[in-house]
Formats: sequence, C-alpha cells, structure tokens
Amino acid sequence: MSNVVLKKTSLEMKRMMEHYQTNLTAKTPPGGLFSAKLPSCTITAYNSGKVLFQGSGCEEEASKWGTPAARETNTNTNTNRKTQAAAKLPAKLPHNISSLSAIGSDEVGTGDFFGPITVCAAYVRKEEMPLLKEIGVQDSKNLTDEKISAIAKQLITFLPYSLLVLHNEKYNKLQASGMSQGKMKALLHNQAIGHLLAKVAPEKPEAILIDQFAKEEVYFNYLKGQKTIQREKVYFSTKAEGIHLAVAAASIIARHAFVQHFEKLSKAAGFKIPKGAGSQVDVAAARLIKDKGKDILPKYVKLHFANTEKAMKLVNKS
Repeated sequence: MSNVVLKKTSLEMKRMMEHYQTNLTAKTPPGGLFSAKLPSCTITAYNSGKVLFQGSGCEEEASKWGTPAARETNTNTNTNRKTQAAAKLPAKLPHNISSLSAIGSDEVGTGDFFGPITVCAAYVRKEEMPLLKEIGVQDSKNLTDEKISAIAKQLITFLPYSLLVLHNEKYNKLQASGMSQGKMKALLHNQAIGHLLAKVAPEKPEAILIDQFAKEEVYFNYLKGQKTIQREKVYFSTKAEGIHLAVAAASIIARHAFVQHFEKLSKAAGFKIPKGAGSQVDVAAARLIKDKGKDILPKYVKLHFANTEKAMKLVNKS
C-alpha cells in the first residue's frame, strides 16, 4: 500500500480534523489524534505531529496539505546513529539491512508450558517504515499484551504476512517421534517465509532476517530433505527485533495470535491459564488434571517439559 507522511503543527492538524469531520472514523490508533477514511485513501494523524496518508490516492490528497516530510535518514544525527548501529551488527549482515525492504521472521511460545508455538513472517517495504513507527511497532518484549493486540490488529490490515500455529497435540506427536523443538522451529520459519514469498511475488525482498535460535549451519541442517529451502538473502541475528522493523512486526503478530490461543485454552479449561514455565503453571496443570483427567494434557501443554512431572506430583499429594 502506498503512503505519504507529512509533518504538521498542532494547529494544522486541528484544521485537518475539522476539514475531514464528515470522514472521521470511530477508531483511533494508539498515539493517534484522529483517523479519517476517504474513498481513495485513509488519513491518520498522530500526536507526534506526523500525518499518514495511505491508499491509491494518498499522494493527491496529501498534496493538498503540503510536501512530504524529509526523511530522517538525511540528517547527520541519524546518519551517525546508523553508523553506530551498523558497527554493532553481526558481521554477516548487510550494513544497511535496517533500511532495506525485508521479510522478518520470529516465533513465540517455545518456552511456554501451555499454549502453541506461533511463527510469523512479515514483509515490510522501506516506504512503510514511517507508518510502522507511528503505529508503535517495536520489540514486543517492551509491550503489554493489550498494546500488542492493538498494534497487531492494525498491521494485519495492510502488511503482507504468513502466520503458522503448531498446536500442542501435533507438537507432542512430533516431539515423541524424536523431532527436536529446534527442528520444528526451523521447519515453521522456512514454511512461513516460503508462503510469504509466494504471496508477494513477483516482488522480491532485499533481505530475509530470521530471529536466530540456532547457528546458521544448524538451521539449514534441520531443513535437509525439504522440497523447498529458502536460502537466498537469508540472514540470522539474535535480538533481530531491534535490527529490522519486519522482525518486530512479525513478533507482534505472532504474539497476538499466541495470546488469542491462550484465551481459547483458558475458556476451555474453565480458568485463566498462566504463561511461562514457572511454578504457577505446575499448579494450573494440576488443577486441569483434577478437573478433566491427565489424558487432556496433550491438548494443552508441551508434555516433555519438566512441569508435567511436577504437576503430577502436586496431584498425587492432594
């Protein structure tokens, strides 16, 4: 989707809001002042002073209010920041990867006893980066579930993405057959990226960045035997959410899906299920066993976690 960004004063945005009074929508995004929907574009004004025009007629509509804001990448201050950031990047990453149109891929739920593993790959074009920043896209670890949900609901309306969910029943069968969690993640990432590449074709991303959970050679070793392995322009880095907005966006969408599945599990269980793998999940699993029997566990938990044994001990003690 095409978009244009204008920088405006509070007074100018007030005038714009009055101008689009009949087009205002009820929903305003986080950090937003107003949102208006026209036949040819959508206009969103933010408290930061930026006004975003999205859609086929964005350029024509934006031209009524001025010229696009100068890209921050042109300032010396931002150039220095980029240089400093590039110096911290892993050697194998392109020095300018943060500014490239890229696919980012991340997963959620691998360390949680309850709930599925969700993997998401998202494609962020360079011209969409200002929009993502205004929406509030950043490292999902710094956001609450409520904030993640609000941002994800906006992202999925325009951002190309592929989301895969590995539910616990299938996870447990794969794990029991001898497949490691690392291999499961590699297969899911490869599949999600493949789906997304097909979705955006013939357009090709300038880079593909995976939030690293295994060394590059180990990752590709996991994929041996697969019909299609995505290798072209594929890079790996830990803390990739802070390197490219595509990974941060993918993480937010994956986390949103994960939270939704958690809510479904809680509803089915009849009580709120906790996240993580601490003592609180042992208590919850023990309660689940008492209420529904131990045969229900494969639908809810990753059986090979030590929490399963701990929960059984709690049941036996009671």
